[in-house]
Amino acid sequence: MKTLRVNAGGGYDILIERGLLKNCGKIIKNAVSAKKAAVISDSNVAPLYLETVKNSVNAAGIETVSYTFDAGEKSKTTANLIKIVEFLAESGLTRKDCVIALGGGVCGDMAGFAAAVYLRGIKYIQIPTTLLAQVDSSVGGKTAVDIPQGKNLCGAFWQPAAVIIDPDVLNTLPAHFFSDGMGEVIKYGCIKSAPLFERLENENAADIIDDVILECCDIKRGVVERDEKESGERALLNFGHTCGHSIEKLCNFSSVSHGEAVGIGMVMITRAGENAGITEKGTADKIAALLKKYSLKTEIDLPVSDIVKNMAFDKKRTSNGINLILLKKIGESFIKPSSLDEVNALFGLK
Repeated sequence: MKTLRVNAGGGYDILIERGLLKNCGKIIKNAVSAKKAAVISDSNVAPLYLETVKNSVNAAGIETVSYTFDAGEKSKTTANLIKIVEFLAESGLTRKDCVIALGGGVCGDMAGFAAAVYLRGIKYIQIPTTLLAQVDSSVGGKTAVDIPQGKNLCGAFWQPAAVIIDPDVLNTLPAHFFSDGMGEVIKYGCIKSAPLFERLENENAADIIDDVILECCDIKRGVVERDEKESGERALLNFGHTCGHSIEKLCNFSSVSHGEAVGIGMVMITRAGENAGITEKGTADKIAALLKKYSLKTEIDLPVSDIVKNMAFDKKRTSNGINLILLKKIGESFIKPSSLDEVNALFGLK
């Protein structure tokens, strides 16, 4: 078993091993002192893995209750958050009990946020079942729901008590969702690891997925430890996301997935950086080629002006503008505080 210790919040372990789902109860028992656990899942994941998790947790001496919501980003709303919180209350969970998020990024965000606000905060466990969640969203304690004004604008930093990653669950992941997760994997190569980027170019990620998960989690672990609340370096993890979140909103969180939107955003911001003489020439083409290798989009038929206009509502906006994440070259990223006029100029808008 691979174990990474995250020294943030109360401190917790990321555990990575094939077949781990069947033994998750023992890990959860060691991580929390709960007598009852609420397993939160979605309509795609619950039929596959809910009983396995509940049986393991019950065998460890922890009573379980479960709540399932409709899968998809459209479920990530304040209304559904309140339903989960009400379920926790109706189930009689106390401050010593815990929540288990069993699913992808949407599930982790919502279950984590519910744990953060129920009784002013109870412990929760992340069991990510998508590649995107395993390499990114399950680690670091960001929890949130979407509101009409934008993605993830209502949320809290609430670190999990453990992250349990079983790469075997990816065997049931549809090809589209594997590609979706590769958007975040490629992001890590872009911002922090040229060797990872090159390995993704030269090998098939599916063949080395255990190594890929470990490296992405290790990169994020280091960033989160140095900047838990995103006051500096952690903003680098948003490379491609400012444009991407705007694209998702313009598409009503339906026709374009998160990984696809991030990929398009990475190409957009990198081309803008090249045109401004900030980014090494040819970088955007390299990113686009790698995205295409993993069946991800590199552009979208939306006016650039609309995408940039919606970026002003991103949660990373400051009082003076937006902190843009740009590349010098593959593996080297930096934060560029920019006024809204400077953002427009970077994208060739007046």
